[in-house]
Amino acid sequence: MRVGWLGLGAMGAPMAGCLARAGHAVVAYDIVPGRAAALAEDGVQAADSITGAVRDTGLVAIMVATPDQVDQVLFGPGGAAGALAAGTVVVIMATVGPGVVADVAGRLGGGVSVVDAPVSGGVQRAAAGDLLIMVSGADDAVGRARPLLDVLARSAPVVGPAPGDGQRMKLVNQLLCGVHIAAAAEALAFAESLGLNPGECWRVLRDGAAASFMFEDRGARMASGQFDPPRSALDIFVKDMGLVSAAAEHASASAPLTAVTRRLYEEGHERGLGRLDDAALIEVLRQDRPPAR
Repeated sequence: MRVGWLGLGAMGAPMAGCLARAGHAVVAYDIVPGRAAALAEDGVQAADSITGAVRDTGLVAIMVATPDQVDQVLFGPGGAAGALAAGTVVVIMATVGPGVVADVAGRLGGGVSVVDAPVSGGVQRAAAGDLLIMVSGADDAVGRARPLLDVLARSAPVVGPAPGDGQRMKLVNQLLCGVHIAAAAEALAFAESLGLNPGECWRVLRDGAAASFMFEDRGARMASGQFDPPRSALDIFVKDMGLVSAAAEHASASAPLTAVTRRLYEEGHERGLGRLDDAALIEVLRQDRPPAR
């Protein structure tokens, strides 16, 4: 299968490489020069433009970071929309909110279908094809995207019939992930305040009832202080918790933990931690206290 791939950031690059290693012809573009060429050993072909990546493909995957970036790669100058042939399936794999994906589906028209397929799992799982992908869209479009989804995912359930349904499921996922990271950060900062070694606290509690994926994964980096290079940047959760908050407000849903957690990520951004790993959130909870020894 020939796939046009747009976006080769922390998640997009290992996903595109995984897809190419599985034997699919992946033609990729990223605004940062050299990212596509760096995947040549995986079999990814570098395109010199967005339209060069999507021309003559029946399937286009978009893995960028923000709603504005989705709009730019599709509808901005040199965007993909004008180069998409009728019958093309566009798979939006970024977390950008249900309204954005529904709007894209309406604007593309012309026989172009949208599959909503946000992902969860992190960089290592992206490279291994072990992601959770929350899929929604028309049956025919989802069926045509299925070979891509099955390579990249451990599980890719269809969660709804319309573009936007996958995003709604992903926002529930991000609420949980964002709160779990913040809980891990607060717990290990609390441990330091009690005079405990955070690394020892992490090793003891990771095998008990308080364990979670985020405590296991982020807790290790919180304890070691390994925030750079980031596996998932803190600014991603500034964006995602904002999307969760907006959706909760729109639905008149009570979301007090979301509100508190969102503010912690925003404070991390304000303190210059945004481009570091999201495990750096512990620095906000430390409130400038040195770690206990």
